[in-house]
Formats: sequence, structure tokens, C-alpha cells
Amino acid sequence: MDIAVLGSGSWATAIVKIATQNYRKVYWWVREEDIVKGVMQFGHNPLYLRSCELDKEKIEISTDISHIVSRTDTVVLVIPAAFIVRSLKSLDKDELCGKKIISATKGMIPETNQIVADYLKESFDIDFDMQAVVSGPSHAEEIAQERMTYLTVASKSEILARETAGRFACRFVKTKTSSDIKGIEYGAVMKNIYALAAGISKGAGYGDNFVAVLISNAAQEMLFFLNKVAPERRDTNHFVYLGDLLVTAYSQHSRNRTFGQMIGQGYSVKSAQLEMAMVAEGYYAADCIHKECKRLDIHLPIAEAVYRILYKGASASNELSKLSDRFE
Repeated sequence: MDIAVLGSGSWATAIVKIATQNYRKVYWWVREEDIVKGVMQFGHNPLYLRSCELDKEKIEISTDISHIVSRTDTVVLVIPAAFIVRSLKSLDKDELCGKKIISATKGMIPETNQIVADYLKESFDIDFDMQAVVSGPSHAEEIAQERMTYLTVASKSEILARETAGRFACRFVKTKTSSDIKGIEYGAVMKNIYALAAGISKGAGYGDNFVAVLISNAAQEMLFFLNKVAPERRDTNHFVYLGDLLVTAYSQHSRNRTFGQMIGQGYSVKSAQLEMAMVAEGYYAADCIHKECKRLDIHLPIAEAVYRILYKGASASNELSKLSDRFE
């Protein structure tokens, strides 16, 4: 069985590594010709996750997205949410018609303020039972090192969820299935915002004690939001929700925590983005969730504080001080 992977970055590279464990052939679309050359010659992505060893004999890589999509009926989307519309604009609906689309993107589409599942349904007429979401506490750096990782595959189609979970499971990846596709997508969006908050706190001089209380309140805030935006019975203590929140908030590998820490230290948003040279999804997510809260007429104190810091120039110290007075 074959699979296509769309995306150039660290997480896309990690997904390709996982896919080569069980799929016969992996068709990989990237934007950069340098990546094509690096993978074909040396079995490494020279721009992202450079230490990750890839089985180049199983990979066909190209900058032609239509060609890659045409090669198989299963496509994994691993493009940062902020660039999905731009990346897919050359594809016609017919090119994705009848294909199974697996999203490993952890963010919302800024142009439409939608999670990926809703965007694919509205823009490409891809039914929810032909979509799956892959999520969980899964830093690309640890997958590159083949350290034990846990992923959840969510789909309205139990058959698709089980099929994908089976194909993604390998010696260093264990998988579970779920039907909570929207809850898991929104949870992955929220945890990036809360990781930013944790990083901002550390950058502003707050310690581990404060961050622990911040994240415990963030977990409650996320549960409240998920119950409003996608009402469904779910256990948010499961690793796909809480585990992903914890690893993103605390890990040295977390781009969102790193970005937040720079903001807390006094970097401007622009300066932090330029220095990181990688996408921190939480920056875009903060604006999307702010709009979603207005639509739902709800208030999320932590998420709104992050929004004000990033988009309104609010003082990180002042916002954190106000949060500290309301934490329970």
C-alpha cells in the first residue's frame, strides 16, 4: 500500500519516517528543491530535522504537488495551517475526489477560521468519513531518534481510523483510535496557545510553580472550550488532549514554548519569528480562537491574555499578573 505526504518541515519529515516503516512507497511533496536533492542523495532532509535518517529507497519526492497526489488514494496533510490554502490552491477538487485525507496539521486555517476537517469539507467536498486526524504528544525530534511515541487517529469512519492506526504503528509508535475528530483538532490548536503562555511566563521570570498552576488552569479552560465548540463525551485526561498539552508546554523541543519565551523576554513578534525560522502554530491559533470565542460568546482568560500580548501589544507582565489573581 502507498501513501502521499504533503509538507516540508520537521513534523512532515517525521511522518515520512513513520510511513516508511509500513507503507510500500511514500510519495512526498515538498516546496524546496534542496530537500528533494538532499533526500534523494543522502536520505536526509537538509533543511528540517536534519538528523532524521530516511529510507530513500521507499521515497519518491517531488515539488510537483499534483504529481504526488495522483500517485495514491491516501494523502497525509502535514503543512502548517497558515500555509494550507496557499499550498493547495493549485489543486482542483477532482484531484482529491475519492481520496482518504489524513491531517497531521495542528492548527486552524487563518483565512477561513476553520479547523482543517471543516476546511477540507467546505473547499474540497471531502466528507468527514473520508478524513482522519493524527495527533498526540509527538515531537518530531523524538520520532527521529525512534523514541517511544503515542499517536491517536480520529475519524468518523471506524474503518479508516483503524486502518490508519495500523499503518502508523511500528516499533517506536503506538496508536489508538477515536471518533472525536473535531475535539482532537481543536485540542491540538488550544495546546499551542497554552504552550505559548507557558513560554511567556518563563521568559517574563515566572517559575515552575506558576507554570504548573497555569497549565492546570489551561487544562480546565480547554475542556470548557471543547464542550462549547464540539459538544461530545470525551475524557480530556487522555494523552491526545492532556498529554499533548503537557509535552508542548514543558518540552525543550516545543517551538510554541520557545516562541513564547522570546516574547516574555521582550522580543517583538516579528523578531521572534525571524529568529526562530520555523512556524509556531500558536501565534496564528491565538487569533483564530479569539474570533471563535467572539462567535460563541465565551471568555477564555488564558487564551485571551495570549491574544492581547501577541496582537494588541499588551504587557506580558501585566497580563500574567492579572491571570495570577484569578487562578484556582
